Order: sequence, then structure tokens, then C-alpha cells
Amino acid sequence: MYSINPTKTKSWKALIAHAETSKGLHLRDLLKEKNRFESMHIKVDDLLIFDFAKHRIDETTLKLLEDLFDECKVQESLEKQFSGVPINRTENRSVLHTALRDPSTDPLIIDGKDIREISKIELHRMYDFAESIRVGKIRGHTGKIFKNVVNIGIGGSDLGPHMAVEALKPFSNRNLKFHFVSNVDGSDLHECLLQIDPEESLFIIASKTFTTQETMANAQVAQSWLIQKLGVHDCIEKHFVAISSNSKKVLQFGIKKENTFGFWDWVGGRYSLWSTIGMSLCISIGSDNYQKFLNGAHFIDNHVKEKPFRENIAKIMAALGIWYRNFMNATTHAVLPYDQNLNRFPAYLQQADMESNGKSTDRNGVVVNYSTGPIIWGEPGTNGQHAFYQLIHQGTELIPADFIASVAPQHPLYAHHSKLLSNYLAQTEALAVGKPIATSPHKEFQGNQPTSTLLFDRMNPFSLGALIALYEHKIFFQGVVWNIYSFDQWGVELGKDMAKTILPEIEGDDSEHIHDSSTKGLINHIRVLSNKTDNN
Repeated sequence: MYSINPTKTKSWKALIAHAETSKGLHLRDLLKEKNRFESMHIKVDDLLIFDFAKHRIDETTLKLLEDLFDECKVQESLEKQFSGVPINRTENRSVLHTALRDPSTDPLIIDGKDIREISKIELHRMYDFAESIRVGKIRGHTGKIFKNVVNIGIGGSDLGPHMAVEALKPFSNRNLKFHFVSNVDGSDLHECLLQIDPEESLFIIASKTFTTQETMANAQVAQSWLIQKLGVHDCIEKHFVAISSNSKKVLQFGIKKENTFGFWDWVGGRYSLWSTIGMSLCISIGSDNYQKFLNGAHFIDNHVKEKPFRENIAKIMAALGIWYRNFMNATTHAVLPYDQNLNRFPAYLQQADMESNGKSTDRNGVVVNYSTGPIIWGEPGTNGQHAFYQLIHQGTELIPADFIASVAPQHPLYAHHSKLLSNYLAQTEALAVGKPIATSPHKEFQGNQPTSTLLFDRMNPFSLGALIALYEHKIFFQGVVWNIYSFDQWGVELGKDMAKTILPEIEGDDSEHIHDSSTKGLINHIRVLSNKTDNN
């Protein structure tokens, strides 16, 4: 990967000066410009329209941001990613989740193996298994059809599948119920087990290493519960599936080889939904719809590779984020889907974005002196309107926001959908133009809050794949400009390592370990109360 300090580029310096002159711009005035909408929206076939007219930008802003992308070699970096160059340098790995959704059969060799061939073999194994579950060909230990699918994972092994199963619920097999267990808090698994019949439940254990503490703790309890309920150890072979690259650990757990589905080091956890990590989604919507999901993402891959800056949705999204983060001092970014089925989408993007670009060290190992990834947050509309929109409208923070909706509903309640869309459009207009004249200062709205509008023709498997891929590329482009490695997550590991030291101390080990006074005091408090509980 290239290593270019963005602050040393001509365009960055020009953007600083331009931001100063842009402080007086108001969207109320900008939106009066003739042809502004025509020049600041992108229409993509029968898929979506992306409107960025409601942003505090003008043609100069866009030109300077395009120059910044050119100086930081964004397009060249994208080509390196697609070609398999190991752009994840701190782990010396390629980043090829895009290859999982590419129908091409042209060889792509990584470490001496054609990854397109091996990934397609695994994909079709998953398709065959998922269809067998859906039609009842594969059954449980007592011969009953599966009615519950329990996905046990964490991070990318949970957030992606959970989000997508919820988002595509209208396309799901309604005879199956899906449960997602991720938290090591025992209540998560306990509540799930209370709801399911062991004879009718399939467990998917999703962990690349098959050593993730939270996932394996939940998997082991689920294993013990099933054996206790069904009375035989062999039931594990019929009721458990593994998504992992550690075949040895999987076999030791008791899951048979034919129920083990692999994925690879060149697939990052938070980008793994396109791999066999998507098993629960594939079972839910079926292999044909899952293929459409992959096709939607691949469609966007081609879009970002082929379209110039002004016609490239992901590049514009990334550039706008950089404009607000680095030149307008915005610290957060809201993602607001007006689609209840996308209720898990903001949480999914929190990991995808904040785990990728929440970095303060550049590619040369130097601490940066500029802002990188923002805080990502959000909730579905219209619920959010009755919660935090007050702060966006009249608070003191600049909060850029993405509004996501579809013209066609996924349900027959058309009057409801018209109300939803009216709110969707009204909020972006109100945030932009405000209401400066009122009978009371408390009723004044300054407006000038920037929003992007992503309006899909309809939300279906193809559209969801496209939506996710847009954000994946947006995140990557921003990481390139910020000169950081977006595909590692060393910050996640520190807390895990320290927890391994603290766990035995909580459980009674008297070994002395060095802790700060606060942590040491809390450990002692927990041990005292735990001993009292045990003695009562």
C-alpha cells in the first residue's frame, strides 16, 4: 500500500483554506441554486438514487476532494486490494472479501492456491447444506425437522448475519426461527435455550480460530445442554455446524468434517458475511436469494472500480465524511434507516467502520496529528425522531447523517409506508433549511445540518448486498486517505488478553498479578461477594 501523509498534500492544504471561506455557507441558500439536485445526485439503474445536494459543499469542495483522492492514490489502492496484494501489512494478509462475491472463474492465486476456486467450492457446499435444512432433508438426532437455527458467534460472526437475517425477513423461510447469541453474559444464551426445543434446533458455531473466548464459552454450554436434553453424546454430530478454519479444534469439539465450513485469513471478520459466515442468512432466504445478495455486492464492486469520482457513490460518501471529520470538526456520523428491518444496520456499521478506521497510527507507525474515523451511531426512523433527533435539530453538534429508505415497501401496509417516506423526506429538508423565524427562540431551527439520501427502488437481497458493499468501499477509501491500515484490529486484542489474567483471580486463584489500584479493589470486592453468595 502507498503511504502518503494527507496533510502534506496540496489539496489538503487547499481544503483547510476552503473550509474557512465555507463557514458562512448555509444549505438554505445552497439549495436555491439552479440545477443543484441535477449535479449532486447519482442514479444507478433500477437500484437506487443517491442525493448529496443537502451538504455544505459547492463545486470547489468536490474538486478539491477529488484532488485529495488522486494525491492519496485511492484508485490505485483499490486496484491493489482487488488484485490480492497483501494490503493488510501488519498481519501480512490480502483483503479479498470482494472475491467471495465475484462470479469470475479466472484464477486468483494467493499463497499458491486459486482462491476463487476454493471459495466457490465452499459456497456451493453451503448452498447444498442450507437447502437440505430448508426442505427437511437434514434432520436432528431424533428425526425431527429443524425449526430453530442458533448462530453462536461474536463481532463479525454475529453482527453481519444477525443484521442481514433481520433485513431480509420478508424473504425468509417462516417455518424457521433464527436466534443469535454473542454475549458472554450468560443471560444471552440462557434466554435463547429457554425458547427452543433441543430436538428441533441447529447450532451454528462461527469462529475462525475456534478459540474465541465468548463464542466457545457459549458453544460449550450449548453442547452440554443438548447432550443433557437428548441423553446421548452423538447428538452433537446432527445438531452442530462449525464455520471455522481450525479443523482440529472443530473435530475435538465433536463436529463432523462434513458439517464444517471454512473461511480464510484473507477474509476479515467484519467483512466475512460474504463467506460461509453467512450460513444462517443462506438458510433463512435460500441459496437463490443468497446468490442475488452476492450479486448486488459485486455490482457495486464494479461500480466503484469503473465510475469516475463524480459518478462514484462510495467515493462521494467517503469524501463527504472526510470533509466533515477533518475540515468541519464533526466527531460523529449518524446512520438512519427508515426501514424497521434494517434495525441492526447501524450496529453492524459501528463495527465495520469503527473497528476499521478507529486508528491513531499511520502506515509508517507514526502517531497521526489529524482526526481519523468518526463515532458511528443511529437507530431506525421514525423511532429516532422521538428520541435523539432533538439534538440534531437544535443541539450544538454538527452531525452529518445518512438517511436510507426504499420507495416500495416490504409489506402490504401501503398507507404506513407513505407516512414513513413523508417523515423520511421531511427530516432531511427540515435539517437542511430549518425554521429561522419563530415566535420564540426556543422554536427556532437553524438548519444547515447535512444529510445524504440513499433511496432504493426496493429493499431485497440484491439491494442489501449493494448497500453493504457501498459502505465497505466507503470505509476503505477513507482509510486510504487517512493513511491507516483499515483491516487489522489490534485494539480488540488488548482487553481480551487482560481478561485472561483477571478471570482466574475472580474465580479464586491467589496468584499475584500487577493491577492498578482501582481494578485490584474491584476484583477483591467481587471475590468477597462471590464467597458470601457461595456460602449462603
